[in-house]
Amino acid sequence: MIELVTLLAAVLALIGGIATVLVKNPFDKLITLGILVAGAVIFMVKLGYLDVAIVVSLMMPIGTIFVLLLCCKRPEGLQ
Repeated sequence: MIELVTLLAAVLALIGGIATVLVKNPFDKLITLGILVAGAVIFMVKLGYLDVAIVVSLMMPIGTIFVLLLCCKRPEGLQ
């Protein structure tokens, strides 16, 4: 069972990493980065770094909000 969880975490991280490199749209990149972080958090929990996993799980949505605000920001002349 542990090997299955490790394999799924590796697949999530690998798919998220490859998709992040290939995707050009910034909104789609946020989704693929979320997939990458999901795989990384599973590895952190498996290795026993629960405090790091909690911090990453709390910081990822906050970072996503800031990135979304930057992506949606328009230059003042175009409003």
